[in-house]
Amino acid sequence: MTNVREFKNGFASDNCATIHPEILNAIVAANNGHVVGYGDDSITAATIKAFEKQFGKNIGVYFMLTGTGANVLGLSAILKPHQAIICADHAHINVDECGAPEKFTGSKLYIVPTSDGKITVEGVAQYLVNVGDVHRSQPRVISITQPTEYGTLYSLEEIKKLAKFAHSNNMLLHMDGARIANAAAALNVSLKKITVDVGVDVLSFGGTKNGLMLGEAVIFFGNVRCDDFPFIRKQGMQLASKMRFISCQFEALLTHDLWLKNATHANHMAQLLAEEVSKIPGVKLTQKVETNAVFAIIPKQIVSVLQKQYFFYVWNPVSSEVRWVTSFDTKEQDVQEFVKLLRTALTK
Repeated sequence: MTNVREFKNGFASDNCATIHPEILNAIVAANNGHVVGYGDDSITAATIKAFEKQFGKNIGVYFMLTGTGANVLGLSAILKPHQAIICADHAHINVDECGAPEKFTGSKLYIVPTSDGKITVEGVAQYLVNVGDVHRSQPRVISITQPTEYGTLYSLEEIKKLAKFAHSNNMLLHMDGARIANAAAALNVSLKKITVDVGVDVLSFGGTKNGLMLGEAVIFFGNVRCDDFPFIRKQGMQLASKMRFISCQFEALLTHDLWLKNATHANHMAQLLAEEVSKIPGVKLTQKVETNAVFAIIPKQIVSVLQKQYFFYVWNPVSSEVRWVTSFDTKEQDVQEFVKLLRTALTK
C-alpha cells in the first residue's frame, strides 16, 4: 500500500478515475424528494427497462454496490457448496477478492493456467474427469473475465465454444464483466451480442470502471432466473437502501451510448500509450493491447522513479512487469507526459 498522497492522472486503474459529468448530473437529478427505498422506485424501474433494451426482455437485473459483491453473489445463486468454479489463474475471483468467492459460496475454485488470461475448453476439460466422484468438488460453473485481467479479449466464437461445452456438461457460464464495455467497444459489437447471443448465463456488469461513482449489476439470462436472488442480495449485504442513486447512474450510462463512448476513448488511449512506449528501447510489451490495459516489462530501477509522479501497479515484481490502465478521462497529454518521463528515466 502506498502512502496517501496526490499523483498526476495516473495509469493504475480505471477505479482511480473521476466520475463522468453526465453521471454526476444524473445523481443530482435523482436527488429530488423522497421515494420508496430498496429499488421500489420509478428510476430503478426505468433503468431495468434500459437494460432490457440492451440485452433483451428475458433477463433479471439486480444492482449491487461492488464488483466483488456482484461476482460472489452472482456465483452464489447458481452454486451449491459441494460444487466448483473453473476459472483462469489470473481471474479476479482467484487473485483479487481476498478469498471471498470461496468463503461465501463455500465452493472450490479450480484453476486453469494461462499465458494471456484466457481459458480454453481443453483447460476446463481436465477438471471433468472426476465428475461423480463423491470425494471431489463437482464442476458447476465456468467463469471467464471479459476482457481478461491482461486486457485481452475472448472472441465471440471462443465464448460460444466455452458456453456450448459448459451446457453440454451440465455447467453454466459466468462472465466477470467489470470492463465489459471495453470488450464490446473493442470488438465493435453490442452488449447483447457479446453475452446473451453467445451463451453467457450470468453476467457481472461493471459500472465503476466506466465512469460511475459506484455500482455494478448482476444479470441473469434466459432460463437461469433466480427468484431467490433478492434475498441472496440482502443477506450478502449488497442491497442499497437509496437504490435510485445507483440505478440512475446506469440509466445515464446506457442512454445515448455513453457506455460505448467512455470505453472507446479508454481503449484508444491505451492504444496510443502502447504505440508510444513500444518505440522506447528498454520497454517490452508483454500482452497484445486489445482494450484499456498495457502490460510491459521495464527496468526495475526506474519503477520507483516513475511512481513518484504516476501511480501504477507492478504486476510481476520478479520480471518487473507493470500494468498501465487508461480511463474515459485519460487525455492524450497525460499519455505524452508519462511517455516523456519514461524516456527521461531510461536515459539517466
